[in-house]
Amino acid sequence: MKKYWLVIIAALISFNSLAAKKYVRYQYQGEEYYGQITENQIQPLLGDIFTKAKPFGKPISLSSVGLLLPVKSNKVFAVGMNYASHLPSNSSQPPPIFSKLVSSLALSGDTVTLPPDAKNVHFEGELVLVIGKEIHKVSQAEAQDAIFGVLVGNDITERNWQSSDLQWTRAKSSNGFGPISPEIATGLDINNLTIVTRLNGRIVQKENTANMIHKPTKVVSYLSQYFTLMPGDLVFMGTPGQTQPIKSGDEVRVSIKGVGDVINIFQ
Repeated sequence: MKKYWLVIIAALISFNSLAAKKYVRYQYQGEEYYGQITENQIQPLLGDIFTKAKPFGKPISLSSVGLLLPVKSNKVFAVGMNYASHLPSNSSQPPPIFSKLVSSLALSGDTVTLPPDAKNVHFEGELVLVIGKEIHKVSQAEAQDAIFGVLVGNDITERNWQSSDLQWTRAKSSNGFGPISPEIATGLDINNLTIVTRLNGRIVQKENTANMIHKPTKVVSYLSQYFTLMPGDLVFMGTPGQTQPIKSGDEVRVSIKGVGDVINIFQ
């Protein structure tokens, strides 16, 4: 019997590995493409990954391309107070939502220049949803089908501005305050992923997405009641644990196994 269950588990792991895929948007020889990652190579795709992109040409080396932001977003939303270890909200209430400007997005590897008057800037390691289809006023069951994949994100926040400004726009959306990973990961159980944040190599946050108060389908369904979500729109799903100030010269690395890393140096 034990051997039987080991075979079943191995088969499930194999199935999940086959189902999981990673996509990137990149520049090659002056043109922009989407591609699927296969080890250290990219299989170029013809068309839009959110519809019916098809392979074309031969795989090319990952090192020979320039990676771009993985999507062209129209809107970027974020959830606050989504882990009891950080700041809890009521699970029976709507998720606390705010928005980030598209111009705040940065890519892993970019150096983030902090505004001179930003004196209390914190990291916030997060899972980020990628919307894959146009939706409006959908149920939670329908919302599941609209989540194309996930990224790793860092919702950089200036705490002094967050508490003093009328809105959180400056605190959450200054240039570079939304670093994301270049690879879109699909086919994963997004309700069971471990987020790890490191500050200069030291672990400062670690928690599983199973502990999210407001689950992805609830958040996406809720947003769709008021906004038409489009392919490429992003949703930062909130940060766990405690955050702390970062200073010029610090490196912040947020990792989610199976998804990727977002690594940035601040100056």
